[in-house]
Amino acid sequence: MTPIISPSELKNFPAENLIILDARVGKDVYQSYLSKHIKGARFIDLDKDLAEVGENAAFGGRHPLPGVGKFSQTLSNLGISENSHVVVYDDKNGSNAAARAWWMLRSFGLNNVQVLNGGFQAAEEEELGFSSGEETFEKSDLIKKESWLLPTSSLEVVENELTNHSSTVIDVRDAYRYKGESEPIDLVAGHIPGAINIPFSENLDENGNFLKPEFLQEKYSKLLKDKPENLIIHCGSGVTACHTILALEYAGFQIPTLYIGSWSEWSRREGKEIAREV
Repeated sequence: MTPIISPSELKNFPAENLIILDARVGKDVYQSYLSKHIKGARFIDLDKDLAEVGENAAFGGRHPLPGVGKFSQTLSNLGISENSHVVVYDDKNGSNAAARAWWMLRSFGLNNVQVLNGGFQAAEEEELGFSSGEETFEKSDLIKKESWLLPTSSLEVVENELTNHSSTVIDVRDAYRYKGESEPIDLVAGHIPGAINIPFSENLDENGNFLKPEFLQEKYSKLLKDKPENLIIHCGSGVTACHTILALEYAGFQIPTLYIGSWSEWSRREGKEIAREV
């Protein structure tokens, strides 16, 4: 099963065990969900459900992972069980919370998880069924896990890997942020010294859909030629990095390591060098 599902495929998908998650973010996003969402979709919140925001982003970044126990409760509250088939969407072509939710569900041990290609806008164009208001559903039994299953990296490991030239660290933010021209979210502009820039937006075509797997395979094979095979992916706060991890999985690569703290942690940590190209 590919990690990407098209709106037409979702339209004809059997309802048994299917759970759709609305992972849109932004101001008054829950009201937007209540106003209109894909029929049956259940709302999942980036800050409350997909992260456990701490007091100091210098330790963990802006969107650190919640504990697996807390996430287990979130899944129970959403009615998700081990035999669920979960489809997640947002309104940012999967580059925001949808890919993060996909990564967390996969890292929790659930295999039947897909992101809706093109997101909410594509669902509207396909004329999928929509509804408004609250959705009613039953909770599921808690799924017990000891830890996240997919590889993650700490700031210290990223620094060590770069020093030893043993990993390729990919910064997926827009080029202007990487270069240090300006920084719209975090406190300091620039990038981690030694990291390369491959913006997540380059995973998409002109219509906002993921490039075909063979194109992604060719693209990343060329970009990563002669570079260390071990990949560590990061962004601003460990959210859009999951978009590139999703693209790499879609292209047939092994799922790489996620640096959760990302630039929001590195740039705030005292004494860490910051590189710029301006």
